[in-house]
Amino acid sequence: MLISGLDHVQIEAPAGHEAQARRYYSEFLGLPELQKPQPLQHNGGVWFALPDGRQLHTGVVTAFVPRTKGHPCLRCTDLDALLRRAAEFQVPAEEDFQLVPLRRVYLSDPFGNRLEVVQGQHESSFTTV
Repeated sequence: MLISGLDHVQIEAPAGHEAQARRYYSEFLGLPELQKPQPLQHNGGVWFALPDGRQLHTGVVTAFVPRTKGHPCLRCTDLDALLRRAAEFQVPAEEDFQLVPLRRVYLSDPFGNRLEVVQGQHESSFTTV
């Protein structure tokens, strides 16, 4: 295989979003902020570390439109704790138990982008066509 894995996900956001992104992704979700490389700092945005070594980036888009369908899916070991924290931070959380066997919740970041959080992980299997 040429592809060895996923390095990061970038979420689009409007100009000047950085303080809100820090509150949501770092304070609410608990992701540590990473320092962006110097040559990229002038672009705006914030980078966060995920526990598995991957990263979540926010990036400035001039004609920003929230992504309400396409989304990253984050993993969680205790969805009940996440739901309590969402209530504490007044972040709406929509539980969905219909389409997959995993317990999952949909959140929106401060910019209206959809995030999915699952307890556990989606199972992967390789099949050839």
